[in-house]
Amino acid sequence: MKKHYQRIPKQTQRKREAHERKKDFEPIYHEFTKEEATEQAKRCITCPVDILRGLESEFKFCRTGCPLNNYIPQWIREVRKDNLKKAFELSNETSPFPEILGRVCPHDSLCQGSCTIAKTDHGSVTIGAIEVFISEEGFKQGLKPYYGEDKKRKKRVAVIGSGPAGMSCATFLLRGGANVEMFEKSDRPGGLLTYGIPNFKLHKDVVFRRFEWMKKAGLKLHLNHPILTEEEFEKIVDEFDAVFIGVGAPSGRGARMENEDANGVYHVMDVLTHAQKRVFKDFDECILKGKRVVVLGGGDSAMDAVRTAIRSGAKEVTCVYRRDEANMPGSKKEVINAKEEGVKFMFYTAPKAVKVDENNNVIGLVCQKTELGEPDSSGRRRVQVVEGSEFEIPCDVVILALGFDNVKFPWYEPAGIETDKWGCPIVDKRKRTTNPKVYAGGDAVRGADLVVTAARDGRDAAFAILEDLGLKD
Repeated sequence: MKKHYQRIPKQTQRKREAHERKKDFEPIYHEFTKEEATEQAKRCITCPVDILRGLESEFKFCRTGCPLNNYIPQWIREVRKDNLKKAFELSNETSPFPEILGRVCPHDSLCQGSCTIAKTDHGSVTIGAIEVFISEEGFKQGLKPYYGEDKKRKKRVAVIGSGPAGMSCATFLLRGGANVEMFEKSDRPGGLLTYGIPNFKLHKDVVFRRFEWMKKAGLKLHLNHPILTEEEFEKIVDEFDAVFIGVGAPSGRGARMENEDANGVYHVMDVLTHAQKRVFKDFDECILKGKRVVVLGGGDSAMDAVRTAIRSGAKEVTCVYRRDEANMPGSKKEVINAKEEGVKFMFYTAPKAVKVDENNNVIGLVCQKTELGEPDSSGRRRVQVVEGSEFEIPCDVVILALGFDNVKFPWYEPAGIETDKWGCPIVDKRKRTTNPKVYAGGDAVRGADLVVTAARDGRDAAFAILEDLGLKD
C-alpha cells in the first residue's frame, strides 16, 4: 500500500501570474487553504527526530535543518488532526514570528532540504507554507501569540535595533516578564524585514501586526532614535539592567570599480528602501522608472533588486553575475520568479568600470567575461577574467547587490565592547559581549546572514538575559 507522500503529490503555494504580479508590489503567493494544508500535512512521515537527537549520526530531519529547532513534526501532526489551536501554540512556542519565517526562510536549504522524503522523487513536505497557514488561520480565528501579558514585569532591558534579532529578543524577554524598551533608527519598526525585504515577498502589515501586539503587552518603542554617540549609549547602559545590540550589517559592499560614485549607481538597500517608502506612499518619485537597469550580484538581495526594478517600471532589467546559474548563492525559486517577470541574466560576467557622460551620469557598464579556474581552499572554483573580453552594457542605473559589511560603532570601545577585525562585537556562547551588561546577536555579530539565524540569536540572548537577571523559570 502506498504511503501518503507517495499518493499525494507535493504542492507548493500557487503564484499569481507573472504578467499580473509584476504590475504591483502585492505578495505573489496565495496562502494554503485549510484543505491544502491538511492534505500536504498528511505527507509527513513523522520521523523519530527527538529519539535520535544527540546521537552521532548523519541523519537529517526537518528539525535538525531548522536553526530554531522548531517543533515541526509536532505541529504538522496537529494540522492533520484538525487541532489548529495546539498547532498554533507549538509553532509560536519556539519561533518569535513563524508567519514571517514561513514566508522568507530559504526552506529548501533548511527544514525542507533536511526532510527525509526530500531525498526521494516525491519531494519534501511543504513546511513553510503549512507554517504560514497555521499562524494566519489562527489569527483569523482569534488566536494571539503570547507576550507575557500575565507577568508582573521586573527589570529593564534595552534593545537597540528592531530587525529580526531585536524583534526576537524583545519577544522572549516580554514572555519572560522583563520590561523592554526598543530603540530604532528608522521611522518604522522591523529593520531588514521592513525596508530590506520587498513587499511582494513580505507584506509589511504582517510585520507591524507583531509590533502592535508587543506594544500592547508593554513594549516601549522609540522610533527615529539612532544611538550615535558614546554618551547616548553610556546612558542606556547605566539606566537599564541589560542591553541587547541587534543593529544588523548596515553597510552596502562596493564593487571597487572605476566611477562607482557616478550618478545612477546605488547600493541595493537604498533602492529597496526607496521602493518600500513609495509603497507606503511617503512620496511618488521613482528613481528606476523608464531606466535601463543593471544589477550586480547573484544572491537574494540581487533578486529583490531586479524584481523591484521590474515593478518600478524600468525599461529593461539585467542581472550580471560572475559565475554560472548553478553557483548563484540565492534561492532558486527567486531566480525562477525573476525570469518569469522578464529579467535578463548574464552569467560569467564581471564588472570593470562604470561608463559616464560629461555630467558624471551613468551611460553604461564595462564588463569582462569570466571562467572558472582551479578550486580555492574552500573547494569553490576561482573566478578568472578572460583577457581581451571587454564589452559594454548600455544602461542608466547600476545597482550594487554584492553583500553587506558591518559598522564598528563609535560607542563600542568606550563601553568596553571588544570587536573582531570586521568590527563585530565579540560574544560568548550566551551572546554576551565583553561588557557583562551588554549582549549582541544577528548580523551585527555574524555579518550578513539569514533572518532565521538572527531570530535564533535574539532568542538565545533573551534566555541568557532572563537567567542573568533572575527572571528565567
